[in-house]
Amino acid sequence: MSIDEKVTKDLVKTLENGKDGFEKASQKLVDSNESELATRFAGYARDRARMSGELTALAHAYGDPVDEDSTTAGAVHRGWMAVKDALSGHDAKGVLNASLQGEDHAVAEYEKAITEDLSPGLREIVSRQMADITKVRDEVRTLQAAHSK
Repeated sequence: MSIDEKVTKDLVKTLENGKDGFEKASQKLVDSNESELATRFAGYARDRARMSGELTALAHAYGDPVDEDSTTAGAVHRGWMAVKDALSGHDAKGVLNASLQGEDHAVAEYEKAITEDLSPGLREIVSRQMADITKVRDEVRTLQAAHSK
């Protein structure tokens, strides 16, 4: 397996985990008094699906297979969100805390990927997506701080 193939597979799984996490978070908040936050999280989920599709299309163009199932770490994160849900109901603070944990993981995965010897095309996509993911992580951190007051 080439480095590009491995990195692409890992990042697609990370993106799919993020999409699933943001969808779950959005669903938890949709009927609460945090409908604006639910809408924002639904948008983040759509962005993750788009990014995953971009990497998958590149992998297919190179002839690399991509398994789009969630990772074990992602399942653990979603499981953690389920426990948090049981404790906090639809509380925005709990959802934001769980989401920030997921975003910290996503940024770390991209930081690891960018250190690899990637092809120029993949490096360009990973760099751009890393900037987007870091921006969302920072937005979630700001939202978390605002809800902690």
